[in-house]
Parts: sequence; C-alpha cells; structure tokens
Amino acid sequence: MTVGLPDRARVVVIGGGVIGSSVAYHLAHAGWTDVVVLERDRLTSGTTWHAAGLMTCFGSTSETSTAIRLYSRDLYARLEAETGQSTGFRPVGLIEAAADRDRLEEYRRVAAFQRHLGLEVHEISPTEMSDLFPWARTDDLLAGFFVPGDGRVNPVDLTMALAKGARALGVRLVEGVAVTDVLTSGGAVTGVRAAGQTIECEYVVNCTGMWARELGERNGVVIPNQAAEHYYLITDTIEGLDPNAPVFEDPSSYGYYREEGGGMMVGLFEPEAAAWRVEGIPSDFSFGTLPADWDRMAPFLEKAMARVPITQEVGIRTFFCGPESFTPDLAPAVGEAPGIRGYFVGAGMNSVGILSAGGLGRILAHWITTGRPDVDVTGFNVDRFRVDQLEPAYRAARTAEVLGTVYAAHTPGTQLTSARGRLLSPVHDRLVAQGGFLREVSGWEGADWFAGAGRTPEAEPTWGRAPWFEQWEQEHRAVREAVGLMDLSFMAKFRVQGQGAGSLLDRLSAAAVNGDPGVITYTQWLNDDGRIEADLTVTKLDQDDFLVVASDTAHGHVRARLHRFAEATVSITDVTVDYAQLNVQGPRSREVLSELTDIDLSTEAFGFRSAGWVELAGTRVLLARITYLGELGYELSVPAGDALRVHDAIQSAGTTHGLRPVGLKALASLRMEKAYRDYGHDIDNTDCPLEAGLGFALALDKPADFIGREAVLARQAANAAAGGMARRMVQVRLLDPGPLLFHAEIVLRDGQPVGYVRAGSYGWTLGSAVGLAMVEGGGQPVTSEWLASGRWEIDVAGTRCAAAVSVRPMYDPTSVRVRL
Repeated sequence: MTVGLPDRARVVVIGGGVIGSSVAYHLAHAGWTDVVVLERDRLTSGTTWHAAGLMTCFGSTSETSTAIRLYSRDLYARLEAETGQSTGFRPVGLIEAAADRDRLEEYRRVAAFQRHLGLEVHEISPTEMSDLFPWARTDDLLAGFFVPGDGRVNPVDLTMALAKGARALGVRLVEGVAVTDVLTSGGAVTGVRAAGQTIECEYVVNCTGMWARELGERNGVVIPNQAAEHYYLITDTIEGLDPNAPVFEDPSSYGYYREEGGGMMVGLFEPEAAAWRVEGIPSDFSFGTLPADWDRMAPFLEKAMARVPITQEVGIRTFFCGPESFTPDLAPAVGEAPGIRGYFVGAGMNSVGILSAGGLGRILAHWITTGRPDVDVTGFNVDRFRVDQLEPAYRAARTAEVLGTVYAAHTPGTQLTSARGRLLSPVHDRLVAQGGFLREVSGWEGADWFAGAGRTPEAEPTWGRAPWFEQWEQEHRAVREAVGLMDLSFMAKFRVQGQGAGSLLDRLSAAAVNGDPGVITYTQWLNDDGRIEADLTVTKLDQDDFLVVASDTAHGHVRARLHRFAEATVSITDVTVDYAQLNVQGPRSREVLSELTDIDLSTEAFGFRSAGWVELAGTRVLLARITYLGELGYELSVPAGDALRVHDAIQSAGTTHGLRPVGLKALASLRMEKAYRDYGHDIDNTDCPLEAGLGFALALDKPADFIGREAVLARQAANAAAGGMARRMVQVRLLDPGPLLFHAEIVLRDGQPVGYVRAGSYGWTLGSAVGLAMVEGGGQPVTSEWLASGRWEIDVAGTRCAAAVSVRPMYDPTSVRVRL
C-alpha cells in the first residue's frame, strides 16, 4: 500500500481544495472521523490557491445562499482560535456600488431581505462611500451599500486551517494521490481506486473543482461545470493605501478592489468571458496560470481601472489569469448524485468558493451523516442537471455568457441567450407563429406571453410595468372569463408500470394514489422527517399502470427518487419528450373540448380529478380534469407526433368561445391568485406539508404506509398541544394596486418582520400584487385569529405597503369554480 493510504474508510473526500477540506472538517465535527481526503497534488492546488479571497455576504435573495455566507464568515473569524492556524480573515467591510436605477432597486430589495436574515447592511451616499474608500471616483454613483462585517480572507491559510482542524479530530489527509475511479455496486458506492490500490468506503465526495465533470462522467454523474479564464491584477505600491480599507465593488465597471501588499488588487468579471480547455482539464495542471488575452480584456480592464483612477497612475506588479469553474445556471452542484447512493458532489462554485466553503461544507456533512439536508437545496441539488449540458459546444457557449452575469444587474426579465433552442415542444412552431415571447424553462423553450400572430414580441427587463403587461392581463382574463390554451410540454412525465407499481407510488405518496383507475391525484412525496421532497400528480391509468407528472425543475429529483425505491418488477420510463402537455383551462373549456370528442364531459360523467384515454380530434389522448389555475380545466397528454394536429383543432374549436393562447406569465399570476404552491419556488425540502397549507392532500389514515407519515403525525400532535403551528404559509396581497411583488420582500406584522414573500406575481382579477409567504409567530402559534388581529405590511424596496393576509385563497376560496 502507498504510505499513508488506508485500505478502507467510511468517507473518501476527493480533492484537497477549500471545499474538500471544509467537508472533511465538518464531517469530523459531526463525529465522523473515519474520513480520508485524497489530493492528487498538494492542498489548494487547482483553483483555491489563486482565489481573490473575498469574504462578502451581500447580494443574494436566497435564504440558503445568505446563510451559507454568514456561517462561513463566522467560522473564519473563530477558526484560528480553535486550530492555531490563521485564516487571514479581516472584517474590513464591503462597499457595493449602485451606478444605475435598476441596481439601486435591486440592492434595496436585497438589503431589506438580508437584514431580515441577520446581515448588517447600510445604504450610504456617494460622499460616504468616498469617505470610506477615497481612491474610487463616486460622483456618478447613486448610492452604496456598506456591510461592516464583510471583508477578506487568505485562501491558502483558510484551507490549511480547515485541514488542520480536520486532522486534529482524526481525519487523514493524503497528498500526491490521484483517484482514478469511483467504484460502485448495486447502485451504491463501494470504494475508490487510487495509486493502483482500492480503498473501500461507503461514501465518496467529489470536491475536485474544475475536474468534477470528468470524474463524474466515469460513473454517469452529470456535473456540467466548465473552467473559464478569470483575471485580476495587483498594482505597485500606492502611497497611503490603508490595508484596512474596505473591499469596494462596482459591478457596472466589472471590478472589485481591495488592498494587497501595499498595492491595489483589481479583479474583473467581464461581460464577455472565455471558456478554457472545454475538451478537458489537464490532469497535471496544479499551480499554473493561463496566458492573458489582452485584446479581449483591454476594454473591460480600462473601465474597471477608471473607477479607481490611481490604479492607472502606478505600475502593475502582477497581471494574473487563472481558471475558475462555472455551472450553466450559476448555482453550485451539491448533493447526492442520482442513481448512486453515497456519491456526493461539492463542486461548481462559480467563483464564490472561498466565501461559500464553510457553509457548504457544513451542509454536505449534515446531508451525509443524517441522510438529508437541513436547508433548502432545490436550486443547488446536483440532480437538476441534464445530460445534454455536458456537450462541449453547450459548455463553451454558456460559460462565456454566464460568467458575465456575475456582475450583471438581476432585473426581472433578464435571461440567458446562449445555447438556446435545445429542447423544443412538439407545438413550438405554433408558439412562434402566435408571437410567443420565448424564455428558457429547464432547457426548453416556453412562451412567457404572446404578442399575437404575425407580431414580433419585444421586452426589456424592468422592475416596473412594461408594455407587454397588456397582453399578460388579457391572457389572464381569458382563463378567468373564457378559455385559454397553454403549452406545458416541458413538464416531467414518467410512466410507472409493472407488478408493485401501485404499492411503490402509494409508499412514496402522502395521498392515496392506488385506488380505482381513471383518477388523477395531487400529492406530495416526503422524506423520513415528514418534509417535502416532491409536489406532483399521480394518475392511475389501469392496474399496475401510472403516469407521474412533476414540474420541470423537479425532473431529475423525481426520476432519482422513483429509481431509488423501485423494486426490480417495476418499470420506470421517462416519457417527457414522447408526450406534449396541452392545457385547456377556463369556464368555457368544456364547451371547446366537447366539439372535439364524443365522450360526455359533464361533471356527472367526467368530474373533477377524472382521467382516462379518450378519442379527441381523431387522436387517442390522455384527458385529465385538473387545474393549476383555479378554473374548470383539462390537461391533455398528447403523443408528440399528433400534438400539432390536436393543438390546431383546439385552436379552431375555440374560436367562437374566446380562446387565447396563454403563456407562463399568466400561469404564474393565475396560480398565485389561487395560492397554488410551486415546489422549488414557494415550497421546498425544509417545509412540512402541514405548515405549507397542504394538509388537505395528506391521507394520514390510508391503509398503506407512506414515507414520512409518522413524522407528520408527531408534528400534528405537537401543533395541537401548542394551540397551532409555529409558522405557516399565507397568501399576501398589497392593498395598493401600484407596487409589484417578485420574491424576497419582507412581511411585517405590527411593524415587526415575521417572514418574506417566497414568490409573487400580479393578481389581475384581485386587482393588485399577490404572493405566498411563510410567516412565523415569534413564540405564538400562527392562527387565523393571530393573522386577523395584526396590521400587515410588505417592504417593497424600502417602502412599507399595506397588505392583507389569508390562509385561504383570496380567489374562489371554496374552489366552486374548479368543480363546475
């Protein structure tokens, strides 16, 4: 055996950068010390060693991301006292500059949200910015946001401190050993091959940074991160430059600035980037640098240096270009790989690995040791990726664009334009012909709204009202008052068949889904702790024959969960691309479809939740009477090859009934008025269905047991003993029809923050902005009486707006219209 290389360990962490070291440190603190970290070269090689070392928390409206950064900052401040190894953390403060109205609006919303989560942040004037960082030109800036607790850290020292802390608790760290293969059997990790030897293990954590994709592919794990060029420079000494000056960031100038060795570091996030070594990262690349592309970078560098003019007057000591890896959606790849128990991933840090390492290490350690995460990971979970995202052309194009969005404004309506058109609905041509404004939906092209036949849709990102709001309103009202036709072919669809299919789905589902054929059931899938893993429908077509339909964002997670629990007798087929999903929704939907089929669609013959194969427009389709919009409506699963014909027949039959094509903006506003939940947006894996207002969907007394039932029953009993739930999801509505809600606006009761809006839209029927928020009672149960007795407001970019709250839908609270 190689010296220092054991023959077995409980966990093998692959990669000795800051992420791998943090995972090992936190596993050890969780009591799991039978851990080996294998580093192919030396600790910090690859990316960690050349990181800029920012430790900044400001900028996110994700509760998980903010918590990750706050935890990391706190850990780095105390790690030296524990280990004796300095991390170089210095809380010198951060100034984030807002140079235009869109950024100011965004940062005011971010600041309010992050204050609610415990971050100290102050809006300051350009003059105050200049007082704190006198080297920057601030006369053309609108405002700044000062975070006194943020600062900088030394990436190498930090990694060594984490490694030292892990080693002190019994973790082995071995340098100079490359892992060549992860070994599996029966869908679970069994070991790794390294240095020509086998190390048996139960868990592997792929923390290999820009090599994570290539290592993952050997086991069929999709991690589409891609290295890109990343630049910074360090000037010669600047007289009078304070080493304790705050970090200064001006995204509009593409730059961040901080003191380094008496000079100024100028870091760049250029709007047009360049992928590096798309074909694969050299295995021997460790502490190397990349040749700089001066022609490409010169305009961006000039603009960045102009923000701090002194940098143009002194010499440049170092001009650095090195690789950083990015994912297609600028979110990390974290969690257990689908289909392989015990294979975990911690990669794709998108240039924020240092400031995320502490929190992500803690999350992964908790996930590994307990079997589930304790934070919302719906946006981070590695099972969200698609195989086509591994393609070289995709990675090259998307990475060049996505790096540029790091410092771009996040104005609503902003979207990526590279590597588009990869997944097209069977009726895509009709979406285009009807003037659909297309946006990416998990790789699919979906129509957000329709300009009308023969018209070219145009839209600019905005925080306010846009000209296309008129089309959005008309589509919304068409569904409420007449009928709309909506393409949702991107929804994830699985055929589950064979002996034991019914018992599998009944075990996974909190509702009773294995009753009589011909019924569609809305249900949640829970984990052992009684928290939500998926939110979907199960249609029983026949004995041992089911269709499972989930949202596009949950595609990979639902597929992985089905395969994880299925017996060998159950067949699971992903039929997403085989069927279009056409939704005909609205009070006149029955009249439209009755012209295309001979079956009786009356409520008596085909009532709410009925489903079955029918002949419609000369095609055998699966028809389900169900709605996500709050009206009488139907979902049609149509064979892809017949979808255009069926679509056109519906369009033609709807002419005399006021039918309109309806896009995804109307889907959002219609479902929000009805307070329908959307997993991954307003409910997530940290929520119990009781507090999420989904108790009606639970069949706690069904004969078949289901995963999470005991935990839900225990929570139900505890709530009863306490006189109500400690937190609860509510619908909120602004009383003023003017302001808009998007996400992360703070909800206040009697002037005190009690939660935030998880998702918002505009309620065209209700007459103002609406949203869903999880609110907490602060020691009191959240009851109807508690809600009714408070004075409610919502903070919209610093302005408090009066609001109404309700645990019942404000539109059609008894669902009379759904059952017409």
